[in-house]
Amino acid sequence: MIPNRAPSPVEKLALAVVHQPERAMPAPAGAREEALRFLLQTAADAGVTVVASKPDGDGERLLGQAWPFPSPFKVTVRTVSIEEGVDRVEARARRSLERMGLPRGDTLLASNATDLVGAEGRALWDRMQSLKDRGLFRRIGFCATVEDGPALLARRFQPDVVQLPCSLLDQRVHRSGALDEIAELGADIHLSSVFAGGLLFMSGDALPADMAHHAPQLSRIRRRLAEARVDPMQATLAYTLGLPQIAAVVASAASAAELRAVVAAAHAPAPALDWQSLQLEHPAAIAAGPRARISSAA
Repeated sequence: MIPNRAPSPVEKLALAVVHQPERAMPAPAGAREEALRFLLQTAADAGVTVVASKPDGDGERLLGQAWPFPSPFKVTVRTVSIEEGVDRVEARARRSLERMGLPRGDTLLASNATDLVGAEGRALWDRMQSLKDRGLFRRIGFCATVEDGPALLARRFQPDVVQLPCSLLDQRVHRSGALDEIAELGADIHLSSVFAGGLLFMSGDALPADMAHHAPQLSRIRRRLAEARVDPMQATLAYTLGLPQIAAVVASAASAAELRAVVAAAHAPAPALDWQSLQLEHPAAIAAGPRARISSAA
């Protein structure tokens, strides 16, 4: 009898490709396209099967030009704001698939929970359900924060997927019990913002002004990790990938080198740490923090 293979931590990784020039290396257009192809092929070779996209900028079109063939990826698409009406939301979701050259997507996520609790929230959800019923998306769900009351929203809408921000520095959605409540409803949970805007990878002098008050706490957390001989990237991935309620951890990468660093950190043995002691005391503001290069933490 062949023994059961232990699951690889990479099976829980999802890739969010960073296209912003401050993260991606400056290069001519042709070189950027080749670098994106290399990044996606690196993800496929590593066993990553989920790619998370956003309907802003030119990212979807670039992805559509760079998929490996045959593509192994399940793609998550996010809606635009409900402000322009549900017809616009549907048209843009269809356009997202067209731009990426996909006949269908895996998951369509309402980008903002406030869209669902507004006057057109039920109409938005019904339209998303219609796209699922027509086979354009296999699953539907929403993105939310801990302040949105994601468990209550999940009970109301019965989503297939809920995406929530969670990191080593901001463990509120875990400590609140929301992950357990949502998992009990049968929804897959995806975690985003797992690198907390790169705050763990910055020195005190590099912190933006609105984050400077976190410098003493961040220094203390980095010191504890150093004493345990644990890299910050390894720690944050060990924490998020180790949460049993989680189906996917969305990690951003701007290059194949960054992704290789993420994959290596995910494969590292999980350290025995007191996770709760490694969070910020007041983490609410970090979700809007800057995006830093993560390769330096590898």
